[in-house]
Amino acid sequence: MADNIPAGSTTDGAIQVGGPQQPIDARVSAPASYDVADFPVPHGREEEWRFTPLERLRGLHDGTAVADGAGVKVEVSAPEGVTVETVGRDDSRLGKAGKPVDRVAAQAFSSFEKATVVSIPKDTQLTEPVRVSVHGEGGVAYAHALVEIGAFSEAIVVIDHTGDATMAANVEYVLGDGAKLTVVSVQDWDDTAVHAAQQTALVGRDASFKSVIVTFGGDLVRLHPRVVYGAPGGEAELFGLYFTDNGQHQEHRLFVDHDTPHCRSNVVFKGALQGKDAHAVWIGDVLIRAAAEGTDTYELNRNLVLTDGARVDSVPNLEIETGEIVGAGHASATGRFDDEQLFYLMARGIPADEARRLVVRGFFAELVQQIGIPELEERLIAKIEAELKASVG
Repeated sequence: MADNIPAGSTTDGAIQVGGPQQPIDARVSAPASYDVADFPVPHGREEEWRFTPLERLRGLHDGTAVADGAGVKVEVSAPEGVTVETVGRDDSRLGKAGKPVDRVAAQAFSSFEKATVVSIPKDTQLTEPVRVSVHGEGGVAYAHALVEIGAFSEAIVVIDHTGDATMAANVEYVLGDGAKLTVVSVQDWDDTAVHAAQQTALVGRDASFKSVIVTFGGDLVRLHPRVVYGAPGGEAELFGLYFTDNGQHQEHRLFVDHDTPHCRSNVVFKGALQGKDAHAVWIGDVLIRAAAEGTDTYELNRNLVLTDGARVDSVPNLEIETGEIVGAGHASATGRFDDEQLFYLMARGIPADEARRLVVRGFFAELVQQIGIPELEERLIAKIEAELKASVG
């Protein structure tokens, strides 16, 4: 596809940015707090906000968005043995994974009334996924959710966002020692929705965390996945795919904090864009601190631009404070269809539109397969093909 395009390159209809950035350690040493007053109202000139169209956040960033009781409806379906609770903000388990790191996340933490807590006991292997449905009902909402998985347990959690809402949320994942947790977060909102969320995983000793983020819908979606390690031996895999259409702004800002020895992380995000003013932003920050000897990390972002008028900002950042590591690297590429691939398929009698769909489907295939739930994989492939069909219809 576009693997030979270097970071910082520019192609027609797409811009890939890799210019000077504020050092990661300086950014992460900025205030982290549960109190919204500790964060100034952003103006768009700040490093963490410079790509975000603040006016489209509808007041989630400045305190003018007030929850109106018609925001979102949350329903959880869980296998036997899993505990699902609705708790107040005074529950001592909340905030265990980490504090909010920007004003929207702090506003969400200061404003939610009830939180959803999903607890998976230790030594439990779930054969069916936990399914969390978050359906927007047209209003403003602030939300909080916690998924706790006990030591040596294994589970899959699917969080499915649909409907219309203006929502800010914090989502925590806390993994006990030796636990294995896969989380699939699907943003299949209506085109009018706004969704901003901080998602933080605290990975225990020898635990494995896999996140698959899928973003299709929404007027504006801004997600901030974060990984921190509680003990040596933890592993984190962060996968993501996004399909950005006419006028949509989809932003994924990742941070992996390697502050613990002998941990591993792998990040792979892919996006496709089509239509006028489609804008995708991917920021990948990986910090290897001085104490994190034996770290092994890699991050990759690839973007496929399908039409003129779409824009990509892709910024991979890797900061290393110790030379005693196993490996570290990053890559970013943005480009159009590979004409040779299209010619190959069309020369074998495949119509142009079908050839185009096959190329995009192949582009996303490795990430869709990471989900491991056949019916959800089929739904997402169908969604991708519907988006493509709409673009040529």
